[in-house]
Amino acid sequence: QVQLVESGGGLVQAGGALRLSCAVSGRIFRTDILGWFRQAPGKEREPVAAMNWIHGDTVYADSVKGRFTISKDTAKNTAYLQIINLKPEDTAVYYCAAGGIFSLKADYYGYWGQGTQVTVSL
Repeated sequence: QVQLVESGGGLVQAGGALRLSCAVSGRIFRTDILGWFRQAPGKEREPVAAMNWIHGDTVYADSVKGRFTISKDTAKNTAYLQIINLKPEDTAVYYCAAGGIFSLKADYYGYWGQGTQVTVSL
């Protein structure tokens, strides 16, 4: 069973930065893709970024390119999402997820964390 635990969210002023963490345990076969998604109040969940845990390939949603960076620390079994120049529209619950297909489609992810809240104030 794969377990994912996010942390690092909080209240930040616009223009600030955050680094979200996703601690991964119990990785199993065909869950080599780590994705980040977010859901703002009243909106549908949207993809943010994904990474192949083995090869390091990354992909980003167009809306976050240039401000979001996905990375990992293999020794700590932890993935990260670095966000710079935060904007009020980045306010959302951020989720990490594990799956077997390199994609930004949420349907391909079978394991999800509980989420961490990011709130950006003016």
